[in-house]
Amino acid sequence: MAKIGFIGTGIMGLPMAQNLQKAGHSIFVSTHHDAAPAALLQAGAVALANPKEVAQEAEFIIVMVPDTPHVEDVLFRENGIAEGVGPNKLVIDMSSISPSATKAFAEKINATGAQYLDAPVSGGEVGAKAATLSIMVGGSEESFARALPLFQAMGKNITLVGGNGDGQTAKVANQIIVALNIQAVGEALLFAAKNGADPARVREALMGGFASSKILEVHGERMIKGTFDPGFRISLHQKDLNLALAGARELGLNLPNTANAQQVFSTCAAIGGSGWDHSALIKGLEHMANFSIRKD
Repeated sequence: MAKIGFIGTGIMGLPMAQNLQKAGHSIFVSTHHDAAPAALLQAGAVALANPKEVAQEAEFIIVMVPDTPHVEDVLFRENGIAEGVGPNKLVIDMSSISPSATKAFAEKINATGAQYLDAPVSGGEVGAKAATLSIMVGGSEESFARALPLFQAMGKNITLVGGNGDGQTAKVANQIIVALNIQAVGEALLFAAKNGADPARVREALMGGFASSKILEVHGERMIKGTFDPGFRISLHQKDLNLALAGARELGLNLPNTANAQQVFSTCAAIGGSGWDHSALIKGLEHMANFSIRKD
């Protein structure tokens, strides 16, 4: 079984690390930012002082933090991962960050003799707990083959997309599709409710046709019930759409629907919803319409 360093044990990272433990792997965590989760320590994880020490002890070092600057920090800070890696080490960034920054980070890590994969995930907290995440990987075939048993302990749909940065590109594309689907479901349910129809019955009817989707199934139910405890926070989806829109500008592309979805997320943030689940995009639509699909 492998010795795995895991940096970032939050909403997503904790259950991912626990699934690696359940598969028999040894976990090393850093206490440079927060105390190690008791659940990991009780199951045998080892807490070390900083990412450098974690990288020195582990063969694989997984990073699962919120944004590009956080990844850069844990990699290249004083006592960061880069100071503890070398030949035979494999750094796996499973965060969702900038594709262009990922290529630069990979080049620096590869220069140490270590290998680098970007492997962002989709599936949210539910998928992380159930070990059913979709994992989009960028890097060499050799590195992918080494990491595959780890990925299989955390996910189901695991794809080597291409070279470094391509995994992150696939994740940004995923987030565009998810945001636009959430907006479509929200607008449809708002339209139905404003017309006097029961949105729950409308959703039930739509689930049997071509409009059926995982977003309609899961997030449509959240919208109807008003259960917006975060599985994936609006602030994080805003970050991902910022990556999409910034990348589009670099490429000379116009992504008008993505920009519109970002504006609705910004409306949610303006009314205090940055920490809501991204399915709460409907609350931004409701705010603009001065109408709620829920009777409460």
